[in-house]
Amino acid sequence: MFQILVVEDDKNARKLMAAVLTRYGYEPICACDGVEALEILDHKHIDLIILDVMMPRMDGYEFTNTLRSGGSHIPILMVTARETQNDKKRGFIVGADDYMVKPVDEEEMILRIAALLRRSQIAGERKLTVGQTTLYYDALSVETPEGVMELPQKEFLLLFKLLSYPNKIYTRRQLMDEIWDMDSESDERTVDVHVSRVRERFRNVSDFEIVTVRGLGYKAVICK
Repeated sequence: MFQILVVEDDKNARKLMAAVLTRYGYEPICACDGVEALEILDHKHIDLIILDVMMPRMDGYEFTNTLRSGGSHIPILMVTARETQNDKKRGFIVGADDYMVKPVDEEEMILRIAALLRRSQIAGERKLTVGQTTLYYDALSVETPEGVMELPQKEFLLLFKLLSYPNKIYTRRQLMDEIWDMDSESDERTVDVHVSRVRERFRNVSDFEIVTVRGLGYKAVICK
């Protein structure tokens, strides 16, 4: 069971959030501010933090900055009544992973938590498993029932990115910026070429499919 630290100074909001998490199978651990949360982190394993911004003693920004400065990579979902663009930017700059504005939609919160936990697990293990296919980040290799295949770096990163976020559409420009690091000698046609190569390599693999979204880009679809 995943342990989720709820850091919220409002007692009623804290209790409600804990009840929702329990209902969805998570184990909530509560703190009333950043100081108490840091004390809890000293002696408990925490998988994810839901963090209010405006709190006494230590607010959410200071707490996040303290945690990241100490080398912690625990996923942080900031929840706040403040919804200006500057507030969101500040949250991401200090190290928050996601951001929600109060009043929080319960279903959306649970979906965001699941996504953050998935990303965290992938990053921690440095591998990604989809059905009978496993991608090993450090080795740039993919294992399928047919064997192990080492991929060129760009092809591997493209596949790893798409499979990490199934059904999420990425434009060619987004993929270029993330994988090719805005290399001026490459254009968006490069993405098409690499997608074609990946499709050809894994044409006999039934665990996933890379789908072209006309006029937009590409997405990975997991095959049941």
